[in-house]
Amino acid sequence: MAQTLNIDRWNLECEFNNTDHRTDLNGVDRLIVRRGQPFTISLYLRSGTYQPGVSSLDCIAETGPQPSEQYGTRASFGLSAKIDTSCWSAAVTSPPGEMVALSICSAPNAPIGRYTLTLGQSGQIEFILLFNPWCQGDVVYMDNEKSLEEYVLSQDGIIFRGSNKHPIPTPWNFGQFETGILDICLRILDMNPKCLRNPGKDCSGRRNPIYVSRVLSAMVNCNDDKGVVLGNWTGKYDGGVSPMSWRGSVEILRNWDTQACQPVCYGQCWVFAAVACTISRALGIPCRVVTNYWSAHDSNSNLMIERYIDENGKLLKSGEMIWNYHCWVESWMTRPDLKSDFNGWQASDPTPQEKSGGVYCCGPVPLRAIKEGELTFKYDAPFIFAEVNADVITFMKRKDGSTSEVTTSTVVGQKISTKSVGSDDREDITHLYKYSEGSAEERAAFEKANHQNKLLHQQQNQGLQLIIKPSSEMRKGCDFDVYAEVINKTDSVKKCRLVFGSCAASYNGTLGENCGFKDLLNVELSPGAGRKVPLKLNYSKYSSALTEDNLIRLAALLVDYSTGEATLAVRNIVLDNPEIKVRILGEPKENRKLAAEITLQNPLPEPLENCCFSIEGANLTGGRAISERLGSAVGPGEEVKAKIYFTPNHSGLRKLVVNFDSNKLCHVKGYRNVIIGK
Repeated sequence: MAQTLNIDRWNLECEFNNTDHRTDLNGVDRLIVRRGQPFTISLYLRSGTYQPGVSSLDCIAETGPQPSEQYGTRASFGLSAKIDTSCWSAAVTSPPGEMVALSICSAPNAPIGRYTLTLGQSGQIEFILLFNPWCQGDVVYMDNEKSLEEYVLSQDGIIFRGSNKHPIPTPWNFGQFETGILDICLRILDMNPKCLRNPGKDCSGRRNPIYVSRVLSAMVNCNDDKGVVLGNWTGKYDGGVSPMSWRGSVEILRNWDTQACQPVCYGQCWVFAAVACTISRALGIPCRVVTNYWSAHDSNSNLMIERYIDENGKLLKSGEMIWNYHCWVESWMTRPDLKSDFNGWQASDPTPQEKSGGVYCCGPVPLRAIKEGELTFKYDAPFIFAEVNADVITFMKRKDGSTSEVTTSTVVGQKISTKSVGSDDREDITHLYKYSEGSAEERAAFEKANHQNKLLHQQQNQGLQLIIKPSSEMRKGCDFDVYAEVINKTDSVKKCRLVFGSCAASYNGTLGENCGFKDLLNVELSPGAGRKVPLKLNYSKYSSALTEDNLIRLAALLVDYSTGEATLAVRNIVLDNPEIKVRILGEPKENRKLAAEITLQNPLPEPLENCCFSIEGANLTGGRAISERLGSAVGPGEEVKAKIYFTPNHSGLRKLVVNFDSNKLCHVKGYRNVIIGK
């Protein structure tokens, strides 16, 4: 006859289990485990001893407010001879005695979240269950240890901004293991409208990373719900801070949590993507931030961006934009709802742009589906396909109201980038989204996607070539030249008009004030001849026009008088901020006070005032930013210097993110990788 174990007390062995499940960076004061992997707790019996084949223990695991076996949020199981990793199971792994080592394993497809485990009549234990990319039975399984280090365990990273010709690495502190962040991520799931409407069904859905990723895509923005971040692209940030101010996700998530789930002001695409990446990694889904340069926003789903310019080459306002760059996230998982070819990286976009199923969310959609033109595959394949493949057609609108098509070479979806595994280098992943331009495979994908316009739209090249060339160095604070180069590749003399202009720009394609303009009415070119036309950009003119993005849009319009045909060349340039130099003083060890000596040289021809350095880093600065404000002004060419102290609390390779602000030079980012010893 079976005898129920009479349990007096237990030890959850949090330090051993959390370390074994790679959750120890969350702390070892409570049990946090991954699904499909056994964990072991110690049971101390009040009376009797464990006897194999005789002793019994009924276990019930439950999650969510309405646990049910129908929804998979309640599981009942007893003692087995050995652990079965394919389902909820329990087995004793110690010899007979008063102390029982009880191994428990969750199903590899169990819903993630907070659990209670009832042990017979003796009481309940609590634990948190996460996705397990180390478990072959889990749909987020990833078979590469270095990739797992990067995409799940790494608490910092690089997000690429700037331009396709000059990608700028921006450091970011994801901080998914900082104190309280996991609880905030679980609260985000609990606050999503689907959970508020039907918590039992929503908690059941948390077994599926496709469902969770889609929920996160909606909840990171606040457009339909109690989401985390409010977007703002106006350039005016009253009631909040500029999106450029953030150094990481930790402060954003904590602000949302402490402010009763009110949205944090403000974010733009890289902020939305970085916060989504933090939450995904915290929950155990391998995730990375990607940047798509020349990213199309196709609002009418025709895979076409129609742009209009005036006779001076100035871009006229349009509902459809080409962003200088746009960031989203990719999450790693299998797609049992699709064919096996579509497992692996899935794109999701938490920036609120268009609605999907009545909600501002986008994805997840397999990268393979985008590449192959499979636009019927879930979710939101047409929108992301357009972001990297839309055709760009430019029309010139004349004063008399007539329009004509302009030859241009703008190609969307360039230099799709992410941080490399194990280094801060840029990895180009364009090939995961699209075949090479003009290839037979690209043509087949476009035919499948019914992208007829891209197939049929042949640019007419009348033999006049127009290229914009920047200077080798374009630093903020300097005067410099940019060039429009015209080459006549015909066998006849060409007389043309060349308009060469520049204006400040935001990364999302919004244009600002003029920074320099030149209109040459009589450009004459002999057959085979070329001409290089300079345009000087002066700091005195562009300094007041420049946005926080440090972007200037250059546009050259060439009109052939003999044919009336026009050619447009567009290029965005990024002005470099000064380099921040960081030196670590002291021996980098756990719980030892260190100093970061930070210097920056003022590149502007005017003084800097209200200078402030701040630092932040996972396991380096206690989950907060540490600032040092400088009292005196810093003249042109002079160095700004500060010493900021911090105490790391965990060993390993860490990234110290540095930010500099002043009255004239804002949001300058830098970083230093630091190896912290034990």
